[in-house]
Amino acid sequence: MQQPPPYGNGTAYPPVPYPQQPDQTGQPGWYPPGWPPQTEAPQAGGPAQQPGPVPHAGPVPHAGSGQESGPPRPGGPAQPSPASGPQAPQQPLPPGVYPEPGWTPQQAAPPTAEDFARRRQARPVDPVATMGVRAVVNRTGLVRLAPGRHEQELKRDIEMVRRNFGGLRQVTVVNPKGGAGKTVAILLLAMTFGQKRGGYVLAWDNNETQGTLGMRAQQDFHARTVRDMLRDLGQFQGAHGRVGDLSQYVRSQGEGMFDVLASDESATGGEMLTAAAFAEIREVVSRFYKLIFVDTGNNVRAQNWQAAMDATDQLVVTMSARNDSAETAARMLDHLEQSGRQRLVRQAVTVVSMPPSRKEIDLPAIQAHFAARTRAVLLAPYERLIDTGEPLRYGQLSTATRDAWLKIAASVAEGL
Repeated sequence: MQQPPPYGNGTAYPPVPYPQQPDQTGQPGWYPPGWPPQTEAPQAGGPAQQPGPVPHAGPVPHAGSGQESGPPRPGGPAQPSPASGPQAPQQPLPPGVYPEPGWTPQQAAPPTAEDFARRRQARPVDPVATMGVRAVVNRTGLVRLAPGRHEQELKRDIEMVRRNFGGLRQVTVVNPKGGAGKTVAILLLAMTFGQKRGGYVLAWDNNETQGTLGMRAQQDFHARTVRDMLRDLGQFQGAHGRVGDLSQYVRSQGEGMFDVLASDESATGGEMLTAAAFAEIREVVSRFYKLIFVDTGNNVRAQNWQAAMDATDQLVVTMSARNDSAETAARMLDHLEQSGRQRLVRQAVTVVSMPPSRKEIDLPAIQAHFAARTRAVLLAPYERLIDTGEPLRYGQLSTATRDAWLKIAASVAEGL
């Protein structure tokens, strides 16, 4: 028997023979050869064939190249390539045989309906300045400047105000002292949320006696109050009552994009509202509004005041930049903590209304005290229109006031 030539220069180990499988002999592209060497079963009537070195076959040809794959079989013609003969059925790979590098199995999961729908999601456009000097430069069309820091903060605040709260939310504004800015805060918060969110906002005067929210708001075609609604509450019970029916009791604020439910404006009105009356009214208005701002009175022991606290999602503490107003608010927070409402106090937002001049006010002490007890302390700038006592219109407010209350509204929305 003729010995095969040495492998290479004769110094390396001899390569093992290719596995001689009947259904894979001559198949191209299988590399490296199997290990350990495979032996064929001895034929009947003859000696068993011993494995031995085979000549180096060179590079393995690819399918369709017209060249034979693997070493020639002794005593028979070379097997035809797949391109020139029928393809043998593919069998499981023998041990040690690997597919050629160009072949990779399909491993990706099939696409889902969510993958198909995700392609329609709009990609956010590159931010372009729309305010200030940068906006003027952008109108020339020569460059596209990004928004400045102030414009970026405004956009973040608007996005916070516009986000989905996941259900009905109630914001309650409190300070037992009169003249602390509760009514103004209710109107400006409702205006800001109404302007940026587009409606479904109610400002409700929950004063136990005579309130001023209806006086500072825009007038409507009627002068009905919460007591009229309470008297006619039967038409809203069960599945009865529509938003058109509710418009007979709330006052639309036009450009403000919110409604007002005024309290009894008569100084000699009937009895004070009870906790049950508050719950009944809230159940009705909650069908038609997503966000309710509740103005409270000055008596923390009143039933409707306590009922408003129990239904509150976000507390807003208002005060003027005076020691007596701040001290009254601090004592009220003591009362809320002692009655088990620590979470409301910790998550509250404090709003300090600034006077025309900062002389003779102890603003740092006020800020330090309420910053240690509440989530945020924000300043509301002085606005001459507010001091007049006239009904407020959003379009008549100064830019500084609108921006400041947008910042306050964003802080409130963060807690919702």
